[in-house]
Amino acid sequence: MLFSCEGNLQGVRDMEMPEDAPQAVGEGINLKYTDSGRVVATLRSDKMRDFTNKNFPYQDFPEGVEVEFYDDNNEKSTVTANYGVIYEDTGLIDLQGDVVIVTSDSTELTANQLYWDQNQNWIFTDLPNTIRFRNGALNEGMGFDSNQEFSNFRSRSNVGVQIIKEEQE
Repeated sequence: MLFSCEGNLQGVRDMEMPEDAPQAVGEGINLKYTDSGRVVATLRSDKMRDFTNKNFPYQDFPEGVEVEFYDDNNEKSTVTANYGVIYEDTGLIDLQGDVVIVTSDSTELTANQLYWDQNQNWIFTDLPNTIRFRNGALNEGMGFDSNQEFSNFRSRSNVGVQIIKEEQE
């Protein structure tokens, strides 16, 4: 009697893993992203699930996520959310539930959902949001988009208080 074995490790793995299961689960995540030896971001989360084995690969943070970004002057901006998803192929990040961004100049944005396009460095939402600027100005609106520095900001519909500095003649 003769037997033959074929080396099909991926086939064995597919049989062991339920179709909707992540390929990996991490707990107590504390990642540091560096560029040329300088820390540019840190990411912390109690749990991360890796679904990069799917046709549309992604990673999610079902128990919340906190990310700190450091600019060239080492000034920190912080993003927190109750849930986050990173879509690997598109570079899109979807943050949901009590999303709060605090920039290095103390501008604070709150929303229930926020998208960040990493490739375009662009932030946007179609949902209600509130932005409190450093100078005391307040913007409450339904939808906005902005570059990640908030220097090019477009609100779709909003009400708010704007602080305008008068110049003396």
